[in-house]
Amino acid sequence: MVGADTEHVALPAVVDLDALDAVRDQLIEAIERGPVLVSGSAVERISTNALFMLISAAESARRNNFSFTLARASNPLATAIERLGLGDRFAGMMKG
Repeated sequence: MVGADTEHVALPAVVDLDALDAVRDQLIEAIERGPVLVSGSAVERISTNALFMLISAAESARRNNFSFTLARASNPLATAIERLGLGDRFAGMMKG
């Protein structure tokens, strides 16, 4: 559930190895504070490692009893998820 206390993280246009540390740090901080809403609308390119990092972040949020939602996935993001066969892993967290 997304509420006023939800932490928002916007993924950058390019989520590659150079961007992973910054995105990871944002996710860690957000997951410690409460429910997380990740916006994927700006993503033009995303690495496999970044997708696995999102899966791991969702699992960490679940262990902390917080929701983790990936909203507004761009076409390149959704395509990467499907091409790697990760649709089932993301199905429960994707919205819009």
